[in-house]
Amino acid sequence: MSILWMIIVGAIAGFLAGQLFQGYGFGLIGNIAVGIVGALIGGFLFGGVFVVGGMIGQIISATIGAIILLFIISLVKR
Repeated sequence: MSILWMIIVGAIAGFLAGQLFQGYGFGLIGNIAVGIVGALIGGFLFGGVFVVGGMIGQIISATIGAIILLFIISLVKR
């Protein structure tokens, strides 16, 4: 069940990050992948700093991580 939950949170975070960081959407599968990697980045950054709990907290931290990932991708693409 946790893998399914990670895919759902990754899809939501990837979609939100694609909407907030205009021009860097990668389609459904790409957004899920960006969201999952973003969730790992967000969990690493905010796991020890803030108490991020619940569904909303997981989505927010994953979205922030996905935005950071999209920003890094945009720097590399230049």
